[in-house]
Amino acid sequence: MIITSGRAVRRALGAGRTLAVALGVLAVGGCGAAGPREDDAVSAARAFQNELAAARYGRACALLAPQTRQEVAADEECGRALAKERLPAAAGEAPEAAAQVYGRQAMVRLGGDTLFLSQFGRGWKVIAAGCAPRPGRPYDCKVKGA
Repeated sequence: MIITSGRAVRRALGAGRTLAVALGVLAVGGCGAAGPREDDAVSAARAFQNELAAARYGRACALLAPQTRQEVAADEECGRALAKERLPAAAGEAPEAAAQVYGRQAMVRLGGDTLFLSQFGRGWKVIAAGCAPRPGRPYDCKVKGA
């Protein structure tokens, strides 16, 4: 669409401002109590960490996203390779958890670790774990997909 009149320009700018305000309200509204999607992401992260804590690395591998599992198992069996990573593992329900969900992606902070998950047909899978923040740069993760 080509805008030629000043009135049309003002209308277009007004619509843009309205959209920006609506997106801002949605973003702030998303900061409230956790919903079912956040709870599901936290449950998947807890399950992964529970398997690590119990040294059931093969079962932990089953909770990884396919590309992540493939990357971990590039040179040897996934469970053995995952054990070598010495990821933080907070077992049980006790550790405080915080989740942020963005579409089909989630970031979960749990028991001193940050995990990134993606939603697949059969639920949430871990795409990166053992992640530490780096100011001004992406997280540094011990385990991640290609």
